Amino acid sequence: ALQLDPDNTGFIPVENFTSLVEHHELQLDPSKLDMLLALVHSNEEGQVCYQELIELMSSKRSSSFRRAIANGRRTLQREILLDETGLGLYKRFVRYVAYEILPCETDRRWYFHQNRLCPPPVFIAVVTIVQIMVFMCYGIMLNKWVLQTYQPDFMKSPLVYHPGHRAQVWRFFSYMFMHVLEQLGFNALLQLMIGVPLEMVHGILRISLLYMAGVLASLTVSITDMRAPVVGGSGGVYALCSAHLANVVMNWAGMRCPYKLLRMILALVCSSEVGRAVWLRFSPPLPSSGPQPSFMAHLSGAVVGISMGLLILRSYEESLQKQCSWWVIVFSFITFLLFAIFWNIFAYELLGVQIPPPP
Repeated sequence: ALQLDPDNTGFIPVENFTSLVEHHELQLDPSKLDMLLALVHSNEEGQVCYQELIELMSSKRSSSFRRAIANGRRTLQREILLDETGLGLYKRFVRYVAYEILPCETDRRWYFHQNRLCPPPVFIAVVTIVQIMVFMCYGIMLNKWVLQTYQPDFMKSPLVYHPGHRAQVWRFFSYMFMHVLEQLGFNALLQLMIGVPLEMVHGILRISLLYMAGVLASLTVSITDMRAPVVGGSGGVYALCSAHLANVVMNWAGMRCPYKLLRMILALVCSSEVGRAVWLRFSPPLPSSGPQPSFMAHLSGAVVGISMGLLILRSYEESLQKQCSWWVIVFSFITFLLFAIFWNIFAYELLGVQIPPPP
């Protein structure tokens, strides 16, 4: 630090920085070296911020990365990632994930070269495994493998959200583990196909936050469909899918994933699944003891994905805390949660809503 910034000004002269980059003895990833050179070329004041250099070298998400990317896209001349040869099975998968998720070639090369197995993408995998295990346990206990929401024994679970049990706060989260057969297959497939690659690129913290925000958005049900229960992890799944699909559409020209049109078909399938949920809500195939589960969890999850999720996916290697739009979204979400909590406490009695007795 003393050699680069002897006067302790917090800035490094470009000449010193360029000499360091050209004569360094450290084994840097090629893409990280590109970012360092781009950071130099993007500077117009003859000096580089020492803190930005530290953040870039330590792979922290920072605004310096955005600036380096913007310049690097015009000046870097390296071959594109698809031309890399001699890759092992895992590195080929990492390259596939990079092209599936990221819209910029420099972003893709950066992710490809700095990707490590630690920490692994465990959140989505663990959630999916627990959902399958819960389904199998209830199948064994009830001796029914085609579980349906109009079966009273299924709806008696302490995991299901029911308005009559809304004082049991854990049900606003635990409902995501309860599924009927076709719902489990649909959600598990989407979680593994979309959620795991997203977690590999954006990290466990951001993707788990997005997923759980989609799940917690089920509080919308207690406002808009006050008599309906909720089951299934569709809120979290739709938060992931809507964020990813919106990111693909907004960066259509830059995306190099081979199945962009397939994703649009996936969006139509998701829409049809919402239609099926609406149909089951108001026209169950068999008589039931009360209202069927609400479809509002799907829609509220999609809203979370398009707002909070899209900002997360567009902020690869950038600090969310430094973005004003992030705090606007967080403030809006917290405001919604507080309103929903007060609504659950007071609105049912004030409005005289007749809640069907729990199974």
